[in-house]
Amino acid sequence: MRTAPAELTADDAMLRTQYLNEVLGLLYPPPCDTEGGALPSRGGKPMKNPGVPVIAEYLVVPNARRPRLLVPSLNPAVAAAAVRRYAEPQSRLARLKRDAVVAAVHTRATGLLFRDRIRVTGPASAGIDGYLSDALRRDLAVSIHIGPARANRKPVLQLLTTEGETFAFGKLGTGPLTRSLVGAETAALQRLGAGGLTKVAVPRVLHAGQWRGLQVLIQSALPVWLPRAPLSERRLTAAMVEVAGCQGVTSGPLTGSRYWQQLQERLAAVADRPEGAGLAAAVGVLAAHSGDTTLRYGAWHGDWAPWNMASLEHALLVWDWERFATGVPLGFDAVHHELQKRIQSTGDARAAVEATVRRSDELLAPFGVAPVSREITALLYLVDLAVRYLTDRQAEAGARLGVLGTWLLPVLIRRVEEL
Repeated sequence: MRTAPAELTADDAMLRTQYLNEVLGLLYPPPCDTEGGALPSRGGKPMKNPGVPVIAEYLVVPNARRPRLLVPSLNPAVAAAAVRRYAEPQSRLARLKRDAVVAAVHTRATGLLFRDRIRVTGPASAGIDGYLSDALRRDLAVSIHIGPARANRKPVLQLLTTEGETFAFGKLGTGPLTRSLVGAETAALQRLGAGGLTKVAVPRVLHAGQWRGLQVLIQSALPVWLPRAPLSERRLTAAMVEVAGCQGVTSGPLTGSRYWQQLQERLAAVADRPEGAGLAAAVGVLAAHSGDTTLRYGAWHGDWAPWNMASLEHALLVWDWERFATGVPLGFDAVHHELQKRIQSTGDARAAVEATVRRSDELLAPFGVAPVSREITALLYLVDLAVRYLTDRQAEAGARLGVLGTWLLPVLIRRVEEL
């Protein structure tokens, strides 16, 4: 799309630092005081302000200019556990780096590696720690994840016991979009918990509510730190098929379906944007060519990507259900996973879209999708994803793949025109 900007210019480090200060203001509102954000340490020891009660103190990993994680530093064992459970390294080098940080915080040698800390003062009941401790009726420590710029970015909290065991994760909806997503995930987990899934393990809702205008979801921690087991494509597909049918399956012509009606409503909401107009034109061509095609409709996770699951010997753990939806063409999860996996491994998003569509036959056959409907289903998925990005205004938020004109839209439009 010629109307789309060629690249994003916002610096990720700058956006992370800005977001760090925003998060601190949300989690520790007045009368709490975070002393202006991150403070440099002196010789590995935090600066003190005698007479003012300290209710929380965080180590900024790796530093205040590139914050990734806020680790509670008052208890070395809890701090080390927070880093250890922060994420599962995908390479040997990443694992070595993670282990070095764990060792540093556990031995209080952080001054050698990390110079920035955040000290929070004020009444204990005014911060997020006090609220969660009361809501869950237990003592706890909080570690805070600072993610990359995205429209749907929200504070993600890792909750640990005083002994350092991770027992829950929390999400806080801060604006219209993220409040909606947190509410949707709460409802999805409640439905899935009663759905009788056997091939997929999902978190349990431990607490849901509102706090100071934020939508709060606390869910049980899935044991992602346990030993991993190889995940075959057959096992992954079987899990996706189970989710697809967990709320029932219907069938009918594309343009007569409830899915199509909802898609038209979503398209209308972004039609005033250049990318939206081009997308709507492509959908018109798709409807003229394939509107009478009969499709089967079921549920999908909505963001089933490699980083949102973990394969154990006796369980496939899947989290981040905030995009869960029903009544969508069967097989969307398989197409989404394939696309995200290819983008992650190659970095060439446009080539990843091309290769994913070419695999539509193989990806969608296990879902019972008729051969004539497979490429159409893959193209509908691309339409759905594009509408999501435009609706969420991912480009304006600085998301890496937010500019659809550089990767998704050109492939989608050409493929539709070739039908």
